[in-house]
Amino acid sequence: MPGSTIIIPCYNEERRLPGDDFVRFLSNAVNVNFILVNDGSTDNTLAVLEELRQTTPEYIKILNLEKNQGKAEAVRRGVLLALKSEADYVGFWDADLATPLEIIFKFHELLDVRRDIEMVFGARVRLLGRNIKRSPIRHYLGRTSATLISLALGLPVYDTQCGAKMFRVTSEMQHLFGQPFVAKWTFDVEIIARLIQVRTGTDLPKPEAVIYEYPLEVWHDVKGSKIKSRDYFRSLVELLRIRRTYF
Repeated sequence: MPGSTIIIPCYNEERRLPGDDFVRFLSNAVNVNFILVNDGSTDNTLAVLEELRQTTPEYIKILNLEKNQGKAEAVRRGVLLALKSEADYVGFWDADLATPLEIIFKFHELLDVRRDIEMVFGARVRLLGRNIKRSPIRHYLGRTSATLISLALGLPVYDTQCGAKMFRVTSEMQHLFGQPFVAKWTFDVEIIARLIQVRTGTDLPKPEAVIYEYPLEVWHDVKGSKIKSRDYFRSLVELLRIRRTYF
């Protein structure tokens, strides 16, 4: 059965990391491993991660970055470590578990069944029958950003910034994550830009054929998020940088 390795970037998550949720999930999970990346935290996060690792050391590894590198680099370094394992799928998840860990199974199942898909991105779509709770201002700022991102990439992508993603391990992944990102907040967009760049002029399937946006059943804003409203405006500057770099 294919296995997954999920990267959890952590910066000053001492009081926010829901450790019990990880323990409960791993008691029922099959072939799911975690790499917890301590991104130069200044609080007691590293000790919290080590305590969590000791509950199930066979399924949890810790990557400790002594200096804060930012989420983009923490994820990138974690992915490169995961690629050295035997995992079939590698993903990353926000430490606050705004997207419940159980969704990993949904992504995993989709990649098992749909062999044409190489990337699954969680999408926070407010549909009837779904439990998506997001502050109005973040929702509308997010929709504006998503429209601009879609135009910049030339793809009808709905939600690039949801912190729940999974990738099929292919030879391309080393290219997608091999070099540091030019973007700090919108590195998710840069991953897609790199995919577009590497496939332009080739016979490989187009990016829109291999990326699947999965409408999440559950997603909740969690208090204490490090993303502020002003960061949406910073992301627009980064979007221009991505556009200049890859197109």
